[in-house]
Amino acid sequence: MYDFAHGQSDSIEGITHSICTLEFEVHRPLYDWFIKELEIHAPKQIEFARLNLSYTLMSKRKLLELVKEKYVNGWDDPRMPTICGIRRRGYTPESIRNFAETIGVAKRDNTIDVALLEHCLREDLNKKAMRVMVVLNPLKVVITNYPDTVEELDAVNNPEDINAGTRKIPFSKVIYIEKDDFMENPPKKYFRLSPGNEVRLRYAYFIKCENVIKDENGEIVEIHCTYDPASRGGNSPDGRKVKGTIHWVSAEHALNVEVRLFDRLFNAYDPEIYPEGGSYKDNLNPESLKILKNCKAEPYLKNVTLLEKFQFERLGYFCVDPDSTVENKVFNRTVTLKDSWAKIEKKD
Repeated sequence: MYDFAHGQSDSIEGITHSICTLEFEVHRPLYDWFIKELEIHAPKQIEFARLNLSYTLMSKRKLLELVKEKYVNGWDDPRMPTICGIRRRGYTPESIRNFAETIGVAKRDNTIDVALLEHCLREDLNKKAMRVMVVLNPLKVVITNYPDTVEELDAVNNPEDINAGTRKIPFSKVIYIEKDDFMENPPKKYFRLSPGNEVRLRYAYFIKCENVIKDENGEIVEIHCTYDPASRGGNSPDGRKVKGTIHWVSAEHALNVEVRLFDRLFNAYDPEIYPEGGSYKDNLNPESLKILKNCKAEPYLKNVTLLEKFQFERLGYFCVDPDSTVENKVFNRTVTLKDSWAKIEKKD
């Protein structure tokens, strides 16, 4: 009955080419026979392979299980391979179209590495996304020889787009940097901040760590540094070289924001491969979502729009989540700047 109705429906609607997935290939002779015997307009049925992506599932039945059993937060969860999910994650229509054109149409079932989709996304966002500075895990830095004043520095909005212009960012005596950008006992080839070492603050000055403040548990809570006033803009007039450049946010002007770090929903390249007696759910990635509160963002992000996209410098691409409020801006990580999974797979 399906084949009987399928051809007539296509014919009535004036379809010229009926594009179906491969399971309809064996149905085509009956599809054509009904149309011929009924002597009606004859569409041409063409079959193609269903798109399968690594590290995810396309089965609606299994995706429904994940929603109902609360492994994800609804159909628009940014980890879901649904239109509403990837839109909320921050994917652009252009990146998906480019991905589709790149892989083409196949007649044989295969699995496309999701890294290719992420590559298409990075290429598109790199051209469009405004650069901003956000500190996810803040560490307080006091610049002891900096005056008790505030100055405004020029920052480039997007080096890939000269028409994007520049913006002003405030700089003051107390700033936040990433905890990962400081190490008290660094290994060789560690070019970020450490005692006695000098780094470049993006768009600002050279600073050198002079003292480390710890709490009663021995945890580092504050760093005291000095700055070189002659190095404004990130270069030193005496020509000395500094290998490390780190991002920062002025403590006095910082916005508290929530950042959701999304990763792949499954750990396995093919989630359908699992030990006997198990299920695809055994391959779920427990680290697919990390929520960070009280991240520090530059004040430009105070007035953002729903799903607006940014590059957090050195961290990745992010977009504004619908959960955002006036008091609490929420940002979803769309994709990292580099494909860390490629390194993991190579190591494995």
